[in-house]
Amino acid sequence: MSRRRRPTAPAPSPSSAPSSSPSPSPAAPEACPCGLPARYAECCGRLHRGEAQAATAELLMRSRFSAFTVHDEAYLLRSWAPETRPAEVDFDPELRWERLEVLGATEGGAFHTEGTVEFRAHYRVGREAGALRENSRFRREAGAWVYVDGVVG
Repeated sequence: MSRRRRPTAPAPSPSSAPSSSPSPSPAAPEACPCGLPARYAECCGRLHRGEAQAATAELLMRSRFSAFTVHDEAYLLRSWAPETRPAEVDFDPELRWERLEVLGATEGGAFHTEGTVEFRAHYRVGREAGALRENSRFRREAGAWVYVDGVVG
């Protein structure tokens, strides 16, 4: 998810501003937040722990969504292109990412060097629900997919 402007009020973009103090990390979920039918530990958890790399741009995007849900700042920064990477990630303690829908993708496969993934990420702030829609750009760098940027729409 990008550092672009915040979605319509009241929910902030997951990484729109520097964090003044670390927020507590939520406990690792049983089911993977990325939406694939797998346990977190065997799905995105393997990528977060550095035991595997995302094979496609879509899998990287899914793993980054999961990283936002569990507040894994190290993974998010590691999987961000150097020229667009922020110094730190702001995790709003009132924002809870709940569900991900992948709407489409172009390229981003095993034989590509670039790709895009369009998604809708559902969130909740208090009792208010909302969704962030983004078309994200990814590229392969030294064999690994990285998030470049995205257009929120």
